[in-house]
Amino acid sequence: MGAKILVVEDEPAIQELISYGLKQAGHVTFCAGDAEQAMVIVNDVLPDLVLLDWMLPGMSGIEFAKMLRRVTRTKNIPIIMLTARTEESDKVSGLEVGADDYITKPFSPRELIARIKAVLRRRAPEASDDVVEISGLRIDPSTHRVTVNNKELILGPTEFRLLYFLMTHSERVHSRSQLLDGVWGDHVFVEDRTVDVHIRRLRKILEAVDKDGLVQTVRGSGYRLSVGRASGMG
Repeated sequence: MGAKILVVEDEPAIQELISYGLKQAGHVTFCAGDAEQAMVIVNDVLPDLVLLDWMLPGMSGIEFAKMLRRVTRTKNIPIIMLTARTEESDKVSGLEVGADDYITKPFSPRELIARIKAVLRRRAPEASDDVVEISGLRIDPSTHRVTVNNKELILGPTEFRLLYFLMTHSERVHSRSQLLDGVWGDHVFVEDRTVDVHIRRLRKILEAVDKDGLVQTVRGSGYRLSVGRASGMG
């Protein structure tokens, strides 16, 4: 389950090189040459991470980062600044506006992928390819497999995404609307009750291996995946 990454870079050759490397690593890329074009993409498809060049025509990368951080919908998107600037003060400036990391040019594709993975692990664990295991329940996004004691469970694509989201945000309570945004996407318009239907389907699958109690209903609030419970619906 690769991440949706927006590359904001005005040099076509660098943009293409970065995009190619990200696709090779299994990510989905969107490219923009300036902040205006980038905002159009952000409004259409909310990315999991933004790779943002410091020096852009028109609005600078720093100003665009500030804009993203001011808006509720985009304030938590991880941002990695790309720049030829090497001064410590420049790095501090980038981090102060809310960037999660800072990479100076030139950089190797391997370094970039490693830094992206580290930021996603911290800020957006559901966009990482890391295997997650809780109370004997193991989910592997790269192979799209869910197992309990080496027994594979068959999940539909939505139930898989729902379980992975809950497991990568364990113990947190999520409202139906938060789950819709996190699992279905914030531009998909479906009823809140759709979440209830898929939660029931997920629990039914987990019930066969006595793990349905991991998915708990929090009355009046939503749902959470609890690390401490394995059976019983809660």
